[in-house]
Amino acid sequence: MRDANRARVYDAERLAHRLLERAGGAHSVQIAGTTLTVPAEARFADLESVARYVDEVLALAPVRAQFPRAGVAVRVRRRRGGRAAHYDAATHTMAVPDSADGAWALRELVVLHELAHHLDTGEGAAHGPSFVDALIDLVRLVLGPEVALIYRVLFTEAGAR
Repeated sequence: MRDANRARVYDAERLAHRLLERAGGAHSVQIAGTTLTVPAEARFADLESVARYVDEVLALAPVRAQFPRAGVAVRVRRRRGGRAAHYDAATHTMAVPDSADGAWALRELVVLHELAHHLDTGEGAAHGPSFVDALIDLVRLVLGPEVALIYRVLFTEAGAR
């Protein structure tokens, strides 16, 4: 199945990442004429800390209530190269680069993106509407409604819905 939404999703996420980076941590950002206070985004030192975070997110009661697949454990492994993170649905495995050129992936929003692939039970393309909904819902439950609003506005503006 063609993943026509992929580039739009990635473009919107890059904008969200930059917006939150500029906010620093627990600072205000403006989007769609609204000023929001956003939390600091977690950064990870290594794959072990990513794995602990994934386990903690999957154990959150609101995540378990929203997503049936939250009860299925996700394994975190090293991915060679630094260009991409990946989720393999067949093995419930998240592959994250942790080399010097892959340090960009050791951040909360990237890990939540890959985890949303695990939680998405839709039948469509990998970055289709059900994935976008799962990602926004996951961001809302973990980082709060303010960051979810940022995602919703940027995805809508990018035509990723």
